[in-house]
Amino acid sequence: MATTTAGQSGLLNQIACIDTIDSDVLEHVRHEALTVPANWVVEYGRYQSGGWRTLSLFNSSGDPCDVRIGDCDPVPTTLLRQMPITERFLDSLGLRYMWVRLAWLEPNSFLWEHRDYAELEDVERHRLHLPLVTNSSAALVTGGARICLDAGRLWRLTPTNVHGACNLLGPGRLHMIMDCYSDEALSRVTDNAYLAPDDVTFLPEADPAELEQRVEEACKLITLGYDRAGEQHLLRMFYERSVPEGRLYELIAAAYESVGRDVDAQRWIDSKTILLGGERAEVMQ
Repeated sequence: MATTTAGQSGLLNQIACIDTIDSDVLEHVRHEALTVPANWVVEYGRYQSGGWRTLSLFNSSGDPCDVRIGDCDPVPTTLLRQMPITERFLDSLGLRYMWVRLAWLEPNSFLWEHRDYAELEDVERHRLHLPLVTNSSAALVTGGARICLDAGRLWRLTPTNVHGACNLLGPGRLHMIMDCYSDEALSRVTDNAYLAPDDVTFLPEADPAELEQRVEEACKLITLGYDRAGEQHLLRMFYERSVPEGRLYELIAAAYESVGRDVDAQRWIDSKTILLGGERAEVMQ
C-alpha cells in the first residue's frame, strides 16, 4: 500500500531517520561488533519468538551480559573497552546515555507487539537505532506501517508507542541501540528528522473475516497440541496487517477459551497488560 503524506507525517513522532553515518566509521563499528568475542544473552523471552539476543556496551554494572535495562548513570562495559572505534563514535555523539546495547535478530524471528519504558522514571527519553547489518525482509512495525531501517542511517524511535520488529528471511539483523535521556545534545541530533517515501509501507487493515479465519486456524493448531504455532499464527499478523492495539492478544485468549483452556486464555490477557503497559511492563528491543 502506498504511503500518504498525512500518514507519513504522523509517523514522524514514532520513527524517523535523523542522520547518516560516515561509511568508514560504519564499516569499522560493524567490524568490531562482528568480530569481538562475546556470549550473546537471551532475555525478555516473553516478548519474542526466540532468536533475539543482546549485549550491553553501556550499562549500570560494566558487565556486557547485564542487559535488562533501567535508569542509571551508565559506565562502559568490558565489551566496549574492546571496541575502541565504537567507543569513540559513541563519545562523539555527545549524548546522555541511559543504556547502549548490541541487538541480534536471527532469521524468521520476531519481537512481538509491545511498548517500552512504562516502569521507568517519568522523564523524557528516546531510543536511537543504528543498523549495522540488515536485509530487505527485516523491518520495524509501528503506527500501522512497516519501516525498513537501512544500515548506516541513524534512526530515532519513540518506544512508548506500540511497535514490534521482524526478520523474516535473513541474514541476521544487527543493530546498535542507544537509549538516551532528552537534553540539548539529543535535540540537536534529532532536529532534522525525516521519513523518505521509500522508507515506509503502510499495512492494509485486517478484515474481520480474515481475523476470524486466522483464529479458527490457530484453534486447530492448538487442538493438535501445537500451542506455540497457534499463538504465532496470530501474532505474526502484526507484521502483515494493521490491527487495533492488543487485538491479537485478545484473539489468542479467545482461541484458548474456545477449546476450554481458561488458564492459558488468562495468561494471554495478562500478557497483553505486560507487553502493552501496566504495573509490570518491561523494557526491551
